[in-house]
Amino acid sequence: MRKRNKVKQLHRTSSHRKAMLNNMVTSLFFHEQIKSTVAKVKAARSFAEKLITRAKKNTIDQISNEDKIHNIRQIEKFIKQKEVIHKLVNDIGPRNKDRNGGYTRIIRLGKRSSDSSEMALLQLVDKKDLVELKEERKALREGLKKSKKEKTTVKETDKKDLKEKTKKEKNK
Repeated sequence: MRKRNKVKQLHRTSSHRKAMLNNMVTSLFFHEQIKSTVAKVKAARSFAEKLITRAKKNTIDQISNEDKIHNIRQIEKFIKQKEVIHKLVNDIGPRNKDRNGGYTRIIRLGKRSSDSSEMALLQLVDKKDLVELKEERKALREGLKKSKKEKTTVKETDKKDLKEKTKKEKNK
């Protein structure tokens, strides 16, 4: 019996369910829409709404830096990809600043032909166009490449400095 058990089981173990929902929500924030069965989408929806609310709290002016870091770390518990966290906190959260909940919508798509499961589309209400998303991802990738190059050049200069210092110390 399910007496007062509010968790949607989805016929999975708790670890599998948690991992699946984390991945679905990460994909939702990255692509701004996902397609899955109705039961999974409904479970992922509540999860995504809570994370968007957490990200939206960082847009408040009166919030302290400690609280901002706390919100980001709470989001990091569920989403492991840094670029998705960055997008959630700096783009999706501020986009929904004036909205009091209802950040996502479910659109039913009908039955899947293979097993006749009810399918649905979960998408953000303030969704960007596909062209905008592609340009944003391209700019983000270029920025990441530049930062990696800068880190490697810094490391190389540090290594050169260390070699010079050790040579000087040996000569003395």
